[in-house]
Amino acid sequence: MNNKMMLVIILAGLTTAAYRFLPAEIKTNVDAQLHKAAQLKALESIEPSANANSTQKKYVLDIPDTTSSAQSDAEGVDLVNAYMQHQSNVQVSDEGEVVKVLFDDTQGVKHQKFIVRTREGFTILIAHNIDLAHRISSLAAGDKVSFYGEYEWNEKGGVVHWTHRDPRGHHIAGWVKHKGITYQ
Repeated sequence: MNNKMMLVIILAGLTTAAYRFLPAEIKTNVDAQLHKAAQLKALESIEPSANANSTQKKYVLDIPDTTSSAQSDAEGVDLVNAYMQHQSNVQVSDEGEVVKVLFDDTQGVKHQKFIVRTREGFTILIAHNIDLAHRISSLAAGDKVSFYGEYEWNEKGGVVHWTHRDPRGHHIAGWVKHKGITYQ
């Protein structure tokens, strides 16, 4: 085995070992970048070059198309895909455990804010408008919630808002479910 190949193998091993000790937020960022690179590679392989012959096969990853801004599906886009693809203004639905209840945002439009860790391990901020929907008074860390609303990507995991009805009827109605009660 030549020296260059041995160096590549050693670096790959060290990288893998270092990855295991990274904090969850950094792992999520690394995973997102790898997923994005795989998507770009997949997009490049969709259109074979003019010189490609039948023996030159290109493979495309099976990545769901979640780029549409208008969502017809009542369940919305998969939250993991929305995060990995850095999407915003898409409807998402998921569930998880409340890890922290934050102070209400009382400046301007009032929002109840809390952080949820989803089944997939993502943490996401829920900004529940309490000017238009009832406040979840018994919400506490450790509680299970499910939610449906508009997702906005950010490096910390993103924010879900519009977890309420639109009084004007222009926006898709969202909700938060807690202990069998739907808040919207």
